[in-house]
Amino acid sequence: QVQLVESGGGLVQPGGSLRLSCAASGSIFALGSVGWYRHTPGKQRELVATITDGGSTYYSDSVKGRFAISRDNANNTVYLQMNLLMTEDTAVYYCNAGRVTTARGVYFDTWGQGTPVTVSS
Repeated sequence: QVQLVESGGGLVQPGGSLRLSCAASGSIFALGSVGWYRHTPGKQRELVATITDGGSTYYSDSVKGRFAISRDNANNTVYLQMNLLMTEDTAVYYCNAGRVTTARGVYFDTWGQGTPVTVSS
């Protein structure tokens, strides 16, 4: 079974920075594209950024220029560097792996448990 574990969330003041991590485990041979999403109660889940296994990236307009997604393929970990944080960035952040190839098979659409980010003065 594949597990995604997010970490790095917390409380930060407006203008501050946080770095989120998404670590995949489970005898992984290949980690495909990974996306970071966020959800705030009362709003729809929002796609924040994605990165392919080749390193191509996508950012939503709301975070472009402030957030950076990267990955460490050797350690099956994807990062989200968040700078110039604003109160509107407050949400629970989740990572999602579209396709993960492991010793036990291929897994699709795997989600982590989420890590909360609060931006407040």
